Amino acid sequence: MLTVDGLTAAYGSFTAVADVRLEIADGEVLALLGPSGSGKSTLLRSIAGLDPPAAGTVRWDGADLANVPVHRRGFGLVFQDGQLFPHRDVAGNIAFGLRMHGTPKVEQQSRVRELLELVGLAGYERRKVTGLSGGEAQRVALARALAPRPRLLLLDEPLSGLDAELRELLALDLASVLRRAKITTLLVTHDQEEAFTLADRLAVLDHGRIQQVGDVLDVWRRPVDERVARFLGVTTVLAGEAVDGRVTCALGSARVPWALDGPVSLGLRPHALRVAESGVEGEVLSRVHRRDHVRLTVRPGSGPSTVDAVATMAAGVQPGERVRLALDPDGLAVIGR
Repeated sequence: MLTVDGLTAAYGSFTAVADVRLEIADGEVLALLGPSGSGKSTLLRSIAGLDPPAAGTVRWDGADLANVPVHRRGFGLVFQDGQLFPHRDVAGNIAFGLRMHGTPKVEQQSRVRELLELVGLAGYERRKVTGLSGGEAQRVALARALAPRPRLLLLDEPLSGLDAELRELLALDLASVLRRAKITTLLVTHDQEEAFTLADRLAVLDHGRIQQVGDVLDVWRRPVDERVARFLGVTTVLAGEAVDGRVTCALGSARVPWALDGPVSLGLRPHALRVAESGVEGEVLSRVHRRDHVRLTVRPGSGPSTVDAVATMAAGVQPGERVRLALDPDGLAVIGR
């Protein structure tokens, strides 16, 4: 188990990370999620031992790692650009850590084949890494990090340099690899979908401080405050009332079993309102095509001055038309409770 206790990291007089406390259980994938500049990569580098913290401790199974150098911590690292060795082929890159550990050559070859199978690149041993696609290169970087069987895998924005379609595909593959390898993992990312795809738990970091830690679904449904909610995709916040698992607000009502009875601050993501046969009436102000739906801006007859909503691609809704909107619980968050 990794334990981070009161970790603070600074660059001169600037405190990049302050009093961070985290635990990652064996076999768990924790996503450290936050906007650019929030201190995510700084925290990861401090945990890895690349940058010594100004205060606090990093422990593995209770043992303090303060005096343990990077190469002896037993951690595997994968960065955004992969950082492969261009003069070595795929097998040479993957086997690098094994050679450093003095692993016999026959075992190196067996482990390389095993890992290439795991990351979906069987038969790539003699390929030049300079001829690989971005996705292939990141798979090789992952295999190289996994080769020495690290006790902790550290992933720093591993998919952010890829195009959207490839990033989505590789995230699904990476999730499968991590589950099959059962390796304890800390993932640093600013991408919510990537975090939700890969992680068992989320830690939301902002301005160098942990704002919320919890199960992925719980953090998504119950962000601790409005700033975290908006980072997690909430675009509209309004008052509501919860009674027996149903929330009622100016835009209608919906079953929200995770809401406690009483006044609530309700967060709406763009898909929290959908064009329907019944519901609050409003005027469509604009529409934008997305990959699998249409995003609308609507002026409702009650509540906020404008709201986001979605419609199917076949709906054919145009600006100036009037529509009815119904609440979709999947797009709702209860803030701060």
